[in-house]
Amino acid sequence: MDAIHAIKRMVVRGAPLIGLVGAYGLLLGAKALRAKKPQAFLGRLGEIKGKILEARPTAVNLKWALNSLWKVVEGQISKGVEACINEMESFANLLVEEDRRINRLLGKYGAELISDNFTILTHCNAGGLATGGFGTALGVIATAHEQGKRIKVLVDETRPWLQGHRLTSWELKELGIEHYVIADVAAGHFMAKGMVDLVITGADRIAANGDTANKIGTYTLAVCAKENKIPFYIAAPISTIDKDTATGEEIPLEERPPEEVLFFAGRHIGPNGIRALNPVFDVTPARLITGIITEKGVISPPYERNIPVLFGVKTQ
Repeated sequence: MDAIHAIKRMVVRGAPLIGLVGAYGLLLGAKALRAKKPQAFLGRLGEIKGKILEARPTAVNLKWALNSLWKVVEGQISKGVEACINEMESFANLLVEEDRRINRLLGKYGAELISDNFTILTHCNAGGLATGGFGTALGVIATAHEQGKRIKVLVDETRPWLQGHRLTSWELKELGIEHYVIADVAAGHFMAKGMVDLVITGADRIAANGDTANKIGTYTLAVCAKENKIPFYIAAPISTIDKDTATGEEIPLEERPPEEVLFFAGRHIGPNGIRALNPVFDVTPARLITGIITEKGVISPPYERNIPVLFGVKTQ
């Protein structure tokens, strides 16, 4: 089969930044290898792939992008190591192009949910800095802005790394969108005051039943949104849906060093000897999610029936 044709046939889903970084990481690893014999090259490259996969077990896009690139490796290695690496690079570049195209489609469908004068609350960063250049949740917001809708955005600071404060606010500023950074713990206050029309976040993995893993604090937002009758949406490409993970209980949730909580700007901010817990992600149950925005449209409940349809599986 022609290599380019095979690549285009395989790229049917987007790969947010973690997948793109993984793909380019494997490519750089391949370029650094000195092995010239195909079998030796495959063996050492397989070890690199394994190490990259271990870095972020929650983010399913990493696994998808690496496995997709590995199919290219297996399909092209018979042509020699150099030719194989060239095809790997072509595929990685195509992933970026596809991610931008898919995110634009996702933004178009999501923007239909936003009306003029809406105030939108978002969490963490799901913009161009977290994808191939446009964004998922923030791409939806950017599209609504491009359409001329007057919107405001409340940006959770997103402790402990402050991705909302440092990244999302910067992107919104560059886009010229009115926004306000808020403490994570203030989100419920603004919802209860009737100051939020819609909540939208990204996702790192969506289970087959719609349960969604995202940055820690997302579950809390979903609960508050449900209590205050505010629509809560997840925006993510189809590659974020893991058909092999039945429910959110099966999603591995990463934890990071407690120092990230105990220290701020390089300074210890609590008493000596205290301990901390630092989960990176939480799981939002499908029952709290109003809809999942994808490049093929907005998926509504029941997710057990509607998610398989995206993959061509007929359900009763």
